Amino acid sequence: QVQLVESGGGLVQAGESLGLSCTTSGRVFGLYATAWFRQAPGKEREFVAASNWNGATIEYADSVKGRFTISRDNPRNTLILQMNSLEPEDTAVYYCAARNSSVIVRTAAWYNYWGQGTQVTVSS
Repeated sequence: QVQLVESGGGLVQAGESLGLSCTTSGRVFGLYATAWFRQAPGKEREFVAASNWNGATIEYADSVKGRFTISRDNPRNTLILQMNSLEPEDTAVYYCAARNSSVIVRTAAWYNYWGQGTQVTVSS
């Protein structure tokens, strides 16, 4: 069983940066595809970024492309999301996720394991 724990959320001003981390307990990430999603109040959970096991395949939502960077530190079983030039529209609960496949997808329902989420609030 893979258990995911996010950290690093907080309150920042527009234009500032924030880094999120997601670590595993139990089984390691291994070859699992991993991703970040977010959910704002009253909205559906949306895809943010995903990485395959070695970072050779990475995808970003258009809304974050050029501002966010996803990376994996496999020896430390850690998934990272570096967020720069944050905007108020980035305010949401951010979730990390992993799936029992090496193929990354953008659909939340296809991910098997989820963290509890961490709040990111960007003030204008």
